[in-house]
Amino acid sequence: MDAPPRSDTLMRGDPLASLLEGPRARGAFMIRACFDPPWCVRVEDRAPLSIMLVVRGDAWVVPDEGEGLRLRAGDLAIARGPDPYRCADEPATPPQAVILPGGECSYPDGRSLKGHWDLGVRSWGDRLDGSTVLLIGTYMMRGEVNRRLLDALPPLLVLPSDAWECPLTPILAAETVRDEPGQEVVLDRLLDLLTITALRAWFSRPEAAAPAWYQALADPVVGRALRLLQDDPARPWTVAALAAEVGTSRAALARRFGELVGEPPMTYLTGCRLASAADRLRESDETLETIARHVGYGSAFALSSAFKRVYGVSPQEHRARLA
Repeated sequence: MDAPPRSDTLMRGDPLASLLEGPRARGAFMIRACFDPPWCVRVEDRAPLSIMLVVRGDAWVVPDEGEGLRLRAGDLAIARGPDPYRCADEPATPPQAVILPGGECSYPDGRSLKGHWDLGVRSWGDRLDGSTVLLIGTYMMRGEVNRRLLDALPPLLVLPSDAWECPLTPILAAETVRDEPGQEVVLDRLLDLLTITALRAWFSRPEAAAPAWYQALADPVVGRALRLLQDDPARPWTVAALAAEVGTSRAALARRFGELVGEPPMTYLTGCRLASAADRLRESDETLETIARHVGYGSAFALSSAFKRVYGVSPQEHRARLA
């Protein structure tokens, strides 16, 4: 019997699958928030991605810059960090609490709020039967979410209940307040599934401005070049070699790639290689030399220099933070 195809093979040629493969929560912050008006919480946790699902009532999500968006029962909002925003019953309601990095909470004047709004297992707010109930899931570290995915999203998006069907709501509502062995792992996987389901629905909508590289996949020349780079980033590519593979001249490929993708082929390749390296740092205990060889760098030093230039930390520091 033939072995089943690997997941990375299945994703070849499907850029959306590759994009959505990224979310992998590790000890995500999950909570059921219950409020009676007036209420307002300011979020300053700098998390890379947060999801808010309205179970009952309605709420506003108001960024510091840009217009607020209203959520009704069944609606879902995704906020891309690190910019702060407010969740409230009305846009003008002043904050009563501030969510800080690591899930810490305080009053607006800085006093600790720890324990004051606790309503039981992963429940927080005024009272359990409040008129507004939200399920909130937050990816705490940037490495848990594909960088290309974050770059493809607006700072704030809303999926109204009539635009998608979410069978996960009752399951997530029940599991959020359970206190069972292995519960964090269950919630992490549910959050991943909710995120992927929501983003798949979002990218199918006309107002979802897909990233340039995603749109460029429809081009017969640049699309093929993108797939070659995505499928085999470790290959010692040059623009000339890539042009030969897709049957065009080096100059023509460089010009058209830049026009459609917004960056040169080798810059795009660097992003693919470093994203792959970040995944391996998170998911394996491979040495940096081994990772460098797998993603197309000649040495651990070369990978480390490129990684720090783009991510702001060394590969070792990145791995240590995830640990």
